[in-house]
Amino acid sequence: MVLPRFFPRHLPDMLLPALLVLSALVAAARAAFVPADSHLVLCGTAASATVGGRTFVGDATLPSSALLAPQSAAANRSAGSSANASSSTSSGDPEALYQYARVFAAPSTYTFAIKSPGRHFVRLHFLPFRYQSGDLATDARFTVSAQGVALVDAPYTPANGTATVREFSVSVSGRTLAIAFAPAGNKKVAFVNSIEVVSHPDDLFADQAQMVNPLGQYAGLSTQALETVHRINMGSPKITPGNDTLWRTWLPDEAFLSDPNVAVHQEKPPKALQRTPGLATAEAAPDMVYATATELNKKLLDRTISAQFNMTWKFQATPGWAYLLRLHFCDIVSQAANQLAFNVYVGGWSVLSNYEITKDTFGALAVPLYKDFVLSAKDATGNITVSVGPSTVDNVDPDGLLNGLEIMRLVGDTGGGSGDPSSRTRSKKIIAEIAAGSAVAGVTVVMAAAFVFLRARRRKKPEKKPSSTWAAFSATALGGSRTRSFGNSRNNTVTLGESAAGAGYRFPFAALQEATSGFDEGMVIGVGGFGKVYKGTLRDETRVAVKRGNRRSQQGLNEFRTEIELLSRLRHRHLVSLIGYCDERGEMILVYEYMAKGTLRSHLYDSELPPLSWKQRLEVSIGAARGLHYLHTGSGAKAIIHRDVKSANILLDDTFMAKVADFGLSKTGPELDKTHVSTAVKGSFGYLDPEYFRRQMLTEKSDVYSFGVVLLEVLCARPVIDPTLPPEMVNLAEWATKRLKNGELDSIVDQRIAGTMRPESLKKFADTAEKCLAEYGVERPAMGDVLWCLEYALQLQLHEASPDGSGTDDTPLVPRVASKYQRNLSTASDGTAATMSANLGDLDGMSMRRVFSKMIKSEEGR
Repeated sequence: MVLPRFFPRHLPDMLLPALLVLSALVAAARAAFVPADSHLVLCGTAASATVGGRTFVGDATLPSSALLAPQSAAANRSAGSSANASSSTSSGDPEALYQYARVFAAPSTYTFAIKSPGRHFVRLHFLPFRYQSGDLATDARFTVSAQGVALVDAPYTPANGTATVREFSVSVSGRTLAIAFAPAGNKKVAFVNSIEVVSHPDDLFADQAQMVNPLGQYAGLSTQALETVHRINMGSPKITPGNDTLWRTWLPDEAFLSDPNVAVHQEKPPKALQRTPGLATAEAAPDMVYATATELNKKLLDRTISAQFNMTWKFQATPGWAYLLRLHFCDIVSQAANQLAFNVYVGGWSVLSNYEITKDTFGALAVPLYKDFVLSAKDATGNITVSVGPSTVDNVDPDGLLNGLEIMRLVGDTGGGSGDPSSRTRSKKIIAEIAAGSAVAGVTVVMAAAFVFLRARRRKKPEKKPSSTWAAFSATALGGSRTRSFGNSRNNTVTLGESAAGAGYRFPFAALQEATSGFDEGMVIGVGGFGKVYKGTLRDETRVAVKRGNRRSQQGLNEFRTEIELLSRLRHRHLVSLIGYCDERGEMILVYEYMAKGTLRSHLYDSELPPLSWKQRLEVSIGAARGLHYLHTGSGAKAIIHRDVKSANILLDDTFMAKVADFGLSKTGPELDKTHVSTAVKGSFGYLDPEYFRRQMLTEKSDVYSFGVVLLEVLCARPVIDPTLPPEMVNLAEWATKRLKNGELDSIVDQRIAGTMRPESLKKFADTAEKCLAEYGVERPAMGDVLWCLEYALQLQLHEASPDGSGTDDTPLVPRVASKYQRNLSTASDGTAATMSANLGDLDGMSMRRVFSKMIKSEEGR
């Protein structure tokens, strides 16, 4: 027998033989699950059918007490619609489950005898068809309940022409299970083609699970009725009921992936799996789920710099309900333990941070396990997204995987608690089974002892504690119920929603005052519309950026709210992280991670800093594009539009990695059936999308336009608006795009680095910027396409030397020219500033004064 990989090889010799024997007992105890109750019924017929090795019997052959069905009728799908079918059929085709139906014109009930109280699957099969008395596709509209809980509470009409299976897990507390069908409305009927009532292990669902938002434990799952909404096998293939011990269906994940290009499928022989007691049994999911996985595309990761993107699955779900999400994991890709770490998000919330599967399997690979999370009803909108992204841990390669996913609607409590009389019966049954299962129980105890032994010997990593000046973030800080209003000395208030509950730490004002030396002016590192930004150092030496709001600004209140509520649910390597906030003494203060290298703008012009190399500029542009792409596609059910993309809002850390900042003007994107958001114009002049400005119709393409202007800044190293220049040069976007169309690319490039740029890389970059600046949004690329083009431009720049060995990154491949921008800049006079508005154009007939006036007065439209 092979010793399980998670056993330590250095255990005492006397313990090893005992563990080997216990391992054998565990293997022997892993028999296939046999349900105590298995009612498989064909409705509306006396016939029977064998499907997938299981025999369904007609309800007409059941005892009369099993079906209370006043005004019911049998419907035959065959032409002519005879109420009587052949007495016996045998077919392995699932189609046999839909040949007949029981139709109810009044409330009716099926009653099933239950041998073993506990959790049972209830599967209801529906397929509308025409029959002698009518058409189920138009006549059916009904509800279904069981154990007094409405399984289908909204009037339901099954999809025409499609076989539908609605699966529920119900906790049965007594000796019978009643499933009631009730027509909804006059002249409406209820129907069902076939029914399954099959017991499954009670421990398939634990009583508790982690909440997605806010953090905490959800209790009471053991008595909840659950409806399976999605059951997915990542990595393919489809798993049919005959290949699952609990006769479940698992669909492939391809149809749910937002971007298949970022993911690849992996597979391992199922026999290589190592099932471990206390983790995932064969009933949790079949071997094929854990032997396949969808993994982040390593080839894509390898050809990008500081790769950081997520693979995201999007699933439809009925809003207004809480959902249980079960994520199945099995490390089938690593060669050794501690090589794989990744992040997992549900919606906009992080549920697993820097997660290492092997930490839960004691270093063993290919061990199946799962994690349960509950998404509350207030957070479950029309779509549920699940994302996996690379870890930020330095000593692991960017990677991530998911093996399977189940999403189940929490329907309602069906009882089965300790106060129920049937619990005593179940207790007797448990006592009677103790003797039969004592060997397995002993195995579990000893295995647990071995696990404790292992864990005790593992080196425990010290936890990183927060600064001693930080106060723990409380749920009531941002609203104990729905919302909470904060006021300042001018009686202005800002209301924060519940989504802000994950904002981070609530800092005492005194701690931030200490960190910034009393908000000393010498600590100011930036000034914006919200207020000043100070460099700060906490007592634990953590460097932070402290943005102190202008207490006289109503705009500041809105930005304060937006930043907290938005950044509390966004986590991405290329977005500046919000660490916490302070709302004491009428203050509005936001605390961010410190970005040591400052703004992208400061490295391009208007400073004494050395210029960034072309390679650095490409990497910075790629990082910013990744952040914006995440906002548009990977942050939740709806896109988030930044609305103030500019070089001053792209910050660089000490390694020059770019992160998008300042979300005070951000706005949630349009509904699924809408193309835009109608809103007043906000943003920074010179970066504004002209279509958005004219029509006040905001889309993700508005950010694409602004980012195109940033790319021109990167290319030309000059301000977007420079009134000291001649009229034709004042506006960067107008001047540069005109030069590009005239084939004068070399004349606008930053001459300080022109000699280091490969022509093909430069052209790809310039073409990308030009496409972003198309007049109409529909003509602009999506941010994902922009990101791909920039990564391609970087690869062209890093291309290996030419065959003769002459090509290197420092070779002056783009000739230096007498820059028209530099020449005109040196000869421009102050008098040219007066012609600025003429050069900018009137943007639909408006003067510059009217433009700024409109932007200032449009606050109510945010």
